[in-house]
Amino acid sequence: MVRRKSQRVIDIADEQTVLDVDPKPLRMAVERVLVEASIVRAEISVALVDDAAIREMNRRYLAHDYATDVLSFVLDASPEHVDGQIVVSVETARAEAARWGWSPADELLLYVIHGALHLVGQDDAATEQRDAMRRREREILASFGLEPHWESAAGEREREEPES
Repeated sequence: MVRRKSQRVIDIADEQTVLDVDPKPLRMAVERVLVEASIVRAEISVALVDDAAIREMNRRYLAHDYATDVLSFVLDASPEHVDGQIVVSVETARAEAARWGWSPADELLLYVIHGALHLVGQDDAATEQRDAMRRREREILASFGLEPHWESAAGEREREEPES
């Protein structure tokens, strides 16, 4: 059996001034999603932006004129390779973290995991798909020692799912 060397590049572009963000856990989360999806080659960029920037992207690319938490864009993909972009709003993460009693860094981690799962083909349009995606989010968050805030809330958190 020939083992192929992994060629996964994950760039974090911090384009906001809302919070100081440690990129290491974000990069680790994307790497974990890629490994578990058997993605050997990847070029993933993660952009940390404010609400104004994500609103503009949401309007331009999805015709939704509002800020959202996370957007993901697959630029190219095959069974073992993916090139894509994840865009997360640090401003939304800060607001949602305060709402749920979480740290903004943990909320950002959730958004990046969610976006990365979309890049490897997971969807959340239907209830069954959404449940499967939530299970994956829960498992990956647990690997960081985190329990999803929707687990501790009364019932599962109902958040508007981004169209990514």
